[in-house]
Amino acid sequence: MIYPLPSPQFMMQLHDHTRKLLLSVIDFFYPWFKKLMPLQTFRYAACGGFNTCLDITLFFISYNYIYKKVPVHMGVFTISAPIAAFLTGFCITFPIGFYLSRYVVFQETSVKKREQLGKYFTVVLGCLILNYGFLKLFVEVFHWYPTLSKIFTTFFVVAFSYLTQKHYTFKPA
Repeated sequence: MIYPLPSPQFMMQLHDHTRKLLLSVIDFFYPWFKKLMPLQTFRYAACGGFNTCLDITLFFISYNYIYKKVPVHMGVFTISAPIAAFLTGFCITFPIGFYLSRYVVFQETSVKKREQLGKYFTVVLGCLILNYGFLKLFVEVFHWYPTLSKIFTTFFVVAFSYLTQKHYTFKPA
């Protein structure tokens, strides 16, 4: 059976409701952190923290239960299980991260959505390269456990991501 697509009005209402709900939940906790950081930084930490936890959870599930710690053979290419798990998480967290950054964290930007998406993708590509490099280093050179390696990698990547998103992708006019 073929189901009709939701109307643009419904999608806009869903977007507005979701955005307002996220802002109200995040901003509810802000008074406890007000002395430590500005609101935008707190929102970035909350949204980024959620997306990072989701990414690590997806990595753990993918690595241990989907790929079962075994390399993935794709024709002439073989992808190690940690890299395959990382790419699986990326496919889910990339659109969520862009949505949260654009509509919850960096709302006062004057850059058009399409241009922002391109810039966001460029920064995320840098994050992908950093993720790949650090995972390869920690897992294959240092022989650390993959999930622990992913957590350590995240610290470096989050710092890079925040600075580039704030000063490049979503910088105010």
